[in-house]
Amino acid sequence: MSFFKKFFTKEKQEDLDKGLEKTKTGFFEKIGKAIAGKSTVDVEVLDELESILISSDVGLDTTVKIIERIEERVKEDKYVSTSELNNLLKNEIVNLLAENNTVDFEDFIVPVDSKPYVLLVVGVNGVGKTTTIGKLAHQFKKRGLKVVLGAGDTFRAAAVDQLKIWSERVGCDFYSKGMNTDPAAVAYEAVDYGIENNCDVVIIDTAGRLHTKVNLMNELSKIKRSVSKRMEGAPHDVLLVLDATTGQNAIEQATRFTEATDVSCLALTKLDGTAKGGVAIGISDQFKVPIRFIGVGEGMEQLQVFNKKAFVDSLFKDTSMAAN
Repeated sequence: MSFFKKFFTKEKQEDLDKGLEKTKTGFFEKIGKAIAGKSTVDVEVLDELESILISSDVGLDTTVKIIERIEERVKEDKYVSTSELNNLLKNEIVNLLAENNTVDFEDFIVPVDSKPYVLLVVGVNGVGKTTTIGKLAHQFKKRGLKVVLGAGDTFRAAAVDQLKIWSERVGCDFYSKGMNTDPAAVAYEAVDYGIENNCDVVIIDTAGRLHTKVNLMNELSKIKRSVSKRMEGAPHDVLLVLDATTGQNAIEQATRFTEATDVSCLALTKLDGTAKGGVAIGISDQFKVPIRFIGVGEGMEQLQVFNKKAFVDSLFKDTSMAAN
């Protein structure tokens, strides 16, 4: 069920281009140096490209996959010029994202037929989880949807207060049982509140710091069971929020959370603050989880749905080869 029209505005494209500026500047400068003076894609060029992809935090496994595919193309075509390299690389990145079920949403949608749509948000402290929740609430509210935020991070000092401030800023509903209460009970009652008050969207925050993986798995599993008891099929999505500036640490966090719960989609924050935006490609490929949202700035409007075509077009913009 889509409550609003899909569109990708000029302003959104400009925000995306600016947000990826550090990544693409460093990335293509390195590629330019690697192919300087060469006319064909040879072993030396591919070795350089491999190093560049790894240094951009694409990740070793994903880098090897990309290089092997380009090697196949070079072998098939016998002759591949260095001027074609950007286009080959771009196509492989698009293919990888498509293989990982990354859907090209062009605006914020509620992807279920019944309401409320229940979104469980997970991630470690400091990645921008609460801010992402607030910006999501803003985007949904802006499109005429009734939203309630459930304060399920009941262990961290000020977490409940921070979420309450966001609800007031956005102008959406807020549900809390206060600090040091059972997160699973908060989640259950937040969904109950959403049903009873005819909400379209319920977004539930969770704790970002639990002492052991066992605790993490147990707590998140308990929350999921509690939510599903109140509403069959809920939560409809488990969104993992990751900080792009942490590079390989983001991959480690993704490993931990995908082991702990059924993560169904990703939000990648702070892309504008890093030259390591390639982590988006590696994370999506390694965990086979689609990227749903990206943060390309601090503004309320600068949380975007992830559109793989727009992302890759922006990443390769102003290079020698035009987009397909």
